[in-house]
Amino acid sequence: MSRHQFDLLMCLKQPGTTVAKLCEKCDGKCPTCDSYNRPTRETRICDECSFGKLNGKCILCGGHGVSDAFYCFECCRLEKDRDGCPKIINLGSSRSDMFYEKKKQKRLEG
Repeated sequence: MSRHQFDLLMCLKQPGTTVAKLCEKCDGKCPTCDSYNRPTRETRICDECSFGKLNGKCILCGGHGVSDAFYCFECCRLEKDRDGCPKIINLGSSRSDMFYEKKKQKRLEG
């Protein structure tokens, strides 16, 4: 996700003990490079990203998390799994623009 959309920001704080979750749509993706090849190491997220209403959410899109996230073999070999918490902390300009467009359409219709 973060590899293809440059406006997304990752948390990158020191990871804690909580294992990251992915939704059905993102299931099997590496959180760093979006590949589906050779899942190797469990993804850990920081304590702030796993607290409260964020607990159990997908780290890439924010949906309902159903499976554990894993780094692929290449990211482990390149030590990208040691960069920090991979949770996406902003929506991105395309999703926020879509939100405001929907809000504008509702206002014009009603």
